[in-house]
Amino acid sequence: MDIGEKIKRLRILNELTQEELAQRSDLTKGFISKIERNITSPSIATLMDILEALGTDVKKFFNEEVQDKIVFTREDIYESSNEDLKNTVHWLIPNAQKNAMEPILLELDPNGSSNIEEPHKGEEFGFVLKGVIYLYLGKKKIKLKKGESFYFMSNQRHYIENPGNRKAEILWVATPPSF
Repeated sequence: MDIGEKIKRLRILNELTQEELAQRSDLTKGFISKIERNITSPSIATLMDILEALGTDVKKFFNEEVQDKIVFTREDIYESSNEDLKNTVHWLIPNAQKNAMEPILLELDPNGSSNIEEPHKGEEFGFVLKGVIYLYLGKKKIKLKKGESFYFMSNQRHYIENPGNRKAEILWVATPPSF
């Protein structure tokens, strides 16, 4: 584990300068800089002060899970077809239901639709890659075509339908995962 790099990443995530972090942890800016560049290592007591200033603790700092895989290929994609709804869902990221968001590629055959989603907490984004679709959001019916996108809070009943005679494809991202 690169302690200096991890402290730097947390400092930036907390929108702090090295000087601000130094002030909050009773250290000098130069010492914070040396820690971040791994020129020096902090004592346990100093590390605890730095982590407190960053809003975390030693246990969380050392137990943070690191995402192993960043790039996903066709071999990682899981797909499921629904003949009744005339759709195919491609889960682009394996086990995405454990993440904060879940991206899918939705293919709708002519007159196909997605599952009807009841209201839930979260947000959804979609981008129409191919075809024309209708987005049903509550009592609204919204037409979208290739190159257009949608974004909404998931607090209303919603689904997508392909009214055309050609296949439609939508990149759809939900947070939290709901597909």
